[in-house]
Amino acid sequence: MANAIYLKAKEQFLQGGINLASSTVRVALVDTATYTYSSAHEFYSSVSGVVGAPQIITPKLFANGTFACTATLTFPLVSGASVEALVIYVDTGTPATSRLIAYLDTGVTGLPVTPNGNDITLVFAPSTGAIFTL
Repeated sequence: MANAIYLKAKEQFLQGGINLASSTVRVALVDTATYTYSSAHEFYSSVSGVVGAPQIITPKLFANGTFACTATLTFPLVSGASVEALVIYVDTGTPATSRLIAYLDTGVTGLPVTPNGNDITLVFAPSTGAIFTL
């Protein structure tokens, strides 16, 4: 599977229903042996195989149609299944209304990774911090 923006997220971007700048945007570590990407998935409640606690993406950067984060993301004290992908979503506090944004399994330094109880650090596109471009 290649990186993808969820179709329902694309619809919401076009209709003005998603504002990444003002939203809490999180990233979850995902075991692809448990979760399989589907373009039809709409909300975080559809995601299985989450390993560790999702982290907030900060700082959020926007330039030339690209959503980016240049900081290293740290997932503290992670144990569990291997991690091969990330799921980006807007966190509303409720999984059934937290909209899925993107699925990433390439272009992230630190993936794949097998948790060993220590911190996991990830970097989006090391030279630019790019997460995705519309």
